[in-house]
Amino acid sequence: MSKVKEQPNAENPEELTGLKVTEPKEWAAGIPAVLAAFKDVLEEENPVRGMRALLHMNQKAGFDCSSCAWPDPDDDRSPIAEYCENGAKALAWEATNKKLTPEFFAKNSIADLARMNDFEMGKTGRIAQPVYLPQGGTHYQPISWDDAFKKIAANLNGLSSPDEAAFYTSGRTSNEASFVYQLFAREFGTNNMPDCSNMCHESTGVGLAEVIGIGKGTVTLNDFYDTDIIIIMGQNPGTNHPRMLTALEKAKKRGTKIIAINPLHEAGLTAFKNPQTVKGLLGISTPLADLYLQVKINGDMALLKALEILLYKAEQENPGTVFDKKFIEENTVGYLELVNSWHQYKVADLANEAGVPLSQLQEAANMISHAGKMIICWAMGITQHVNGVATIKEIVNLALLKGAIGKSGAGLCPVRGHSNVQGNRTMLIWDKPKKEQLDKLKNFFGFDPPRKPGYDVVEAIKAMHEGKLKFFFSMGGNFLSATPDTTYTAEAMRKLKLTVHVSTKLNRAHLVHGEETLILPTFARSDKDTTGGIDQIVSCENSMGVMQQSQGMLKPVSDQFLSETDIVCRMAKATLGDKSVVDWDKYASNYDHIRTDIEEVIPGFKDYNKRIREPGGFYLPNAARDGKFKTAKYGDKAAFTVNELPQNNMADDEYAMTTIRSHDQFNTTIYGLDDRYRGIHQERRVIFMNPKDIASAGFTAGDKVDLYSYFKGKERVARLFVIVSYNIPERNTATYFPEANVLVPIDSVAEGSNTPTSKLVYIKIRKHGA
Repeated sequence: MSKVKEQPNAENPEELTGLKVTEPKEWAAGIPAVLAAFKDVLEEENPVRGMRALLHMNQKAGFDCSSCAWPDPDDDRSPIAEYCENGAKALAWEATNKKLTPEFFAKNSIADLARMNDFEMGKTGRIAQPVYLPQGGTHYQPISWDDAFKKIAANLNGLSSPDEAAFYTSGRTSNEASFVYQLFAREFGTNNMPDCSNMCHESTGVGLAEVIGIGKGTVTLNDFYDTDIIIIMGQNPGTNHPRMLTALEKAKKRGTKIIAINPLHEAGLTAFKNPQTVKGLLGISTPLADLYLQVKINGDMALLKALEILLYKAEQENPGTVFDKKFIEENTVGYLELVNSWHQYKVADLANEAGVPLSQLQEAANMISHAGKMIICWAMGITQHVNGVATIKEIVNLALLKGAIGKSGAGLCPVRGHSNVQGNRTMLIWDKPKKEQLDKLKNFFGFDPPRKPGYDVVEAIKAMHEGKLKFFFSMGGNFLSATPDTTYTAEAMRKLKLTVHVSTKLNRAHLVHGEETLILPTFARSDKDTTGGIDQIVSCENSMGVMQQSQGMLKPVSDQFLSETDIVCRMAKATLGDKSVVDWDKYASNYDHIRTDIEEVIPGFKDYNKRIREPGGFYLPNAARDGKFKTAKYGDKAAFTVNELPQNNMADDEYAMTTIRSHDQFNTTIYGLDDRYRGIHQERRVIFMNPKDIASAGFTAGDKVDLYSYFKGKERVARLFVIVSYNIPERNTATYFPEANVLVPIDSVAEGSNTPTSKLVYIKIRKHGA
């Protein structure tokens, strides 16, 4: 056991693991995906357990995959494999029999654990009992649940104000746990509820709510099978939402055209070998993108404006054939202002700003002009920019011009990254709730919720730094590695009095902590939850607003787990005691009671307990999907908006850097060291560069470099990366997160949403150690 107190590193070790580079793939999935899916499951200590669970994943009576939020088919689900490669990896990761005993923690200090990389740490096993790190301690030690709740309650009740506490939520948390969690935070007295949505689709929620009246997408999965064209922007479905490929394949078979818009050429946008078909198993692929627009990083706004102007010219030449004038007249405001705004631009200049040849933009405009039904998809490549909200409103402009909202086969499709991130927000996990939402809580429960807006993620980190926050509770997730500016965030977290993490496995956030810290082990999505002596079900909301049940079926590897719901209820009882007006015991005894009360305070949940048990669940109301718009600013109209072109200026020796996931990764969870589609093996510390940039800078592929950013004069450094020559626009680069998060400035955020700008950081590249 280590005797010396060593401050654990907030970043992964600066060590290379043996890079091998092969040619990037031109197609996704196929036999390699099947082998990769089973490899992780078979490597665990009890592969039978994992294989049995796979048969239940995403089935109507099974459990929801804890990975992405792509929807399950309403009807035609595969009886044997309604999951993707990454879903199987997620299951193998959580369904392992390996568990961390008190002996493990006694043997490994915090500093020892920090010397592991994220992949190694995730492979250690499930946390099997509550553990506690006292002030000045070097090793986690077991603690009883009762003592853990007493410690939490003592810390919360010792605060000068409830606003000195923050309650973070990751996208895995179920609707039921989310509802009781926000209820406890608000009865305790704070709206400090940062969540992972602050870092991903907050820009979407802000932008869409303003111009169409709802911060969610407007399509269903069936719309993909009845559309003329699908535009995919800033999204890599092959790695981040692999089951989307099946929907795209089905659309292609019905004649749908696909336009891909992305800085990197991604296999999952190019072609798909469906491993569930004979054709796919024989190695025959379905081409996906009919047109691939390799836009510069953050060139999307210029690209959209260029398309709109080209479409406008086509409409002028053939009136009534390109724009949906009837829809525009009846349902929108701001059309003339938008048209007038185009006069300041030249399409050639916009094409240059986007980095896409004008001929390709004209080809895209021709495809769109002839389409009667259009779906536009997007993800983090759009939202995590300073102008993220504005670009989303520009996407809406394009959709409104075509009348592509509120009809079958058309609409907006923000693709969510975590399985219940959308449901969390529906359940009122929100730092800035609406007055009417708080009024509902007050009227039903009888306590007065706080009205002061709380902290989002960026605000919470700054408040930690300033000493305004002293208590931090993390419901799942890996806060340290998911957030920007790693060094700054670590400094902030170390200033807290008590940090509490509800987790299934170890992650780096457990190693960078307040004066004291607790880790509370909980069920994974696939675990059977028998809280209160009955087999409980929970529910989740996918990207398309479908509420569906999830019921785990694996025997938990420890009898020390509590459900997230039970943890919240017991924390609430310990903290609030007789002051509480909520019957926490009732909620913990049967989650039906939670759903009954959700029905009373959140619209759209009538007969919740009945409908959630219907096969496939139910759709939440979505007025925009039905062609009805109700916005705070524009009344019953959807709004065209005039959005400024961003100024993407950088110095001659700078490069635009975007952070991306590898294929062996889901958010901050690292399943392996490969990125198969991009030809990267056994290494994560790489930077993708255009070959011309490599040559002009005097580098060669394979060189070791350090990366620097100088946002507002502050130097940030990420050391020891290997250059990989790649098909990416000149002066653009890409690196994996969380390794490059240290370069993302805490003060660089999207206007209107405060989302960290992880998709565009200006960096300088120097020889390693220079």
